[in-house]
Amino acid sequence: METAAPKIHKNLLLILIMLTSFINPFMGAAVNIALPQIGGEFSMNAVTMSWVAMSFLLASAVVLVPMGKLADMFGRKKIFLWGNGVVVMASLMCAFSTSTSMLLIFRAIQGIGGAMMFGTSMAIVTSAFPPHERGKAIGMNVTAVYLGLSAAPVLGGFLTQSFGWQSLFVLPIPIGLLVLFATPYAVKQEWADARHEQFDLKGSLIYIASMSAFMYGFSKIPDNFAIACTVAGLAGLLFFIRVEWKAQYPVLDMKLFAHNRLFAMSNLAALINYATTFAITFIISLYLQYVKGFSPREAGTILVAQPIMMAIVATFSGRMSDRYDSRILSSMGMTIIAVGLCLLLPINDSTSNGYIVAALLILGIGFGLFSSPNTNAIMSSVEKRYLGIASATVGTMRLTGQMMSMGIATLVLHLFIGNDKINPSNHIQFLHASHLTIGVFIALSILGIWASLARGKRENVKD
Repeated sequence: METAAPKIHKNLLLILIMLTSFINPFMGAAVNIALPQIGGEFSMNAVTMSWVAMSFLLASAVVLVPMGKLADMFGRKKIFLWGNGVVVMASLMCAFSTSTSMLLIFRAIQGIGGAMMFGTSMAIVTSAFPPHERGKAIGMNVTAVYLGLSAAPVLGGFLTQSFGWQSLFVLPIPIGLLVLFATPYAVKQEWADARHEQFDLKGSLIYIASMSAFMYGFSKIPDNFAIACTVAGLAGLLFFIRVEWKAQYPVLDMKLFAHNRLFAMSNLAALINYATTFAITFIISLYLQYVKGFSPREAGTILVAQPIMMAIVATFSGRMSDRYDSRILSSMGMTIIAVGLCLLLPINDSTSNGYIVAALLILGIGFGLFSSPNTNAIMSSVEKRYLGIASATVGTMRLTGQMMSMGIATLVLHLFIGNDKINPSNHIQFLHASHLTIGVFIALSILGIWASLARGKRENVKD
């Protein structure tokens, strides 16, 4: 509203949002660098070490949608600030953890706080910026996410080596405190367009339980218990859809998907996009270190090409989506991703480093061109009272797609090498597994191109 404009320092607000968008993926990814050090201090086995990373991602994913609804009801700024406070507290406790269980508990709480921030940040940006500036602002915010991913292996490695693993959890504290104190100055108004509604506790509990089972199970396939969890989670999600369809005030309005083609197909495209791209870094990292014999630092130097290119392109593609149809921009991005994946399909032990970097750069261009316009399309397709849910849905598609991507890669690797460690005797099998995984991702990317094109000719932007 015009009367609220003087109360919003939009540029300062965007900077604060970008700081949280940087630190969120950084917290999720940088800890992987420190896992050997953490595992050594607490005598963790490999499975327990994986839960240091998994607990954060899983907790974030399963509470995003309920937090988005709470933000629409009680205020997006309020939930955003509470999330920063939770992250500051949990990060401090992680840094001072004295046992494995203490660290895992506060990593999960840190993930919940991260979901409160990530699930409201896009909604706040959409609320604060008018439609003709929204794509640019969203593009800047998406760029901050990619910068966080880019900095994670480099900055995380430096902090861990120089100051110990605890320093990774100290970094979010001053950033969180800055955001806590500066945000009330940047924006004095609140957005709570669904304040008259009641919170759907039943639907939220079903959703959290079902998503937990599905995401845990899919990440651990092909273990029999994991398969059972995945099936149970899918069944629970189908039941959740039935419950929400009949609810007066659903935590996730299924009619948004049924009656809003742009919202539904853009979210499907986002899910497929993350499912086809996230595990590529995992696969190429193993390829570089085991097949090519690179050190982790050398491998990281090559892998950083993709997120850096994502960050550069996302800034421009966000601005372009203010003027051009997001359907065309996003579909072009998915097509470029498919080309990049095709280039990686024939890699072998003699593939040059330059070829790998070129393929990763093309993937980065495609992902950057897809993500900002697609997010702009999602956020611009719903009424104000659904902005928190839309923001949370974007985050849910990201995390669910990432989990599915890793699940596919892990399953294929298991089919070819079983439980054996990667070594020179099974490099051929590893390459075959890599080729099949990339082939699956190419097929998914073609489906993603269709979903992106099928959303409709042009979004109906809602101010």
